[in-house]
Amino acid sequence: MTKPASALHPIPQVRLRGRDNRPDFVAVGTIIWLASELMFFAALFAAYFTVRNVTNAQAAQFGVPSLWDTETAKLNIPFAIINTSVLVASSFTCQMGVFAAERGQVKRTGSLAAVRQWGLREWYVLTYLMGAFFIGGQVFEYAALFAENLTISTSVYGSLFFLATGFHGLHVTGGLIAFVLLLGRTFLARTFTHEQAVSAVVVSYYWHFVDVVWIALFGVIYILR
Repeated sequence: MTKPASALHPIPQVRLRGRDNRPDFVAVGTIIWLASELMFFAALFAAYFTVRNVTNAQAAQFGVPSLWDTETAKLNIPFAIINTSVLVASSFTCQMGVFAAERGQVKRTGSLAAVRQWGLREWYVLTYLMGAFFIGGQVFEYAALFAENLTISTSVYGSLFFLATGFHGLHVTGGLIAFVLLLGRTFLARTFTHEQAVSAVVVSYYWHFVDVVWIALFGVIYILR
């Protein structure tokens, strides 16, 4: 048992430093759960490619423009690239927060302008803001597509587009909630323990996951089309 200066009561060593040479069960469980989530998105990709191939084949058979040609023309590719770049960049800021958590630095040690001295809080707040920007951009894009008469019920393309991007947006929103809970915990706890560091790491696992999934979605929906 150890009593850090900021703690009110002694804390077991395992809570402060973890167990040597043993993987954390929370981290392992998170990885397994993310693997199941990957299967969910794999099903969405399979549905997208299957319906696209069938639709394009039918359009070629009857000599009419493909639904994929007419509907994908409504996508704002330059805006999607900007939105994607912000989300991808948030993975780097998130990882910087992980590095800070691993060295036990919760808050910055210098001024806000001294980025190299930032702690977990600063990096994760920035990551949160970038993720919120992405969601705001997605809402703006949806509004523009609605104005173009592309909705989830307009066509099979609209259904697949909004299902894939919408479910991903829900996952990003879940990540934003996790950031808020994690940051709130750092303010409520007197001592930054190994358990909190593990929480920061598993939240980063989830965030990297949604980033990688979006890169794949972006490549399929906006580039390959």
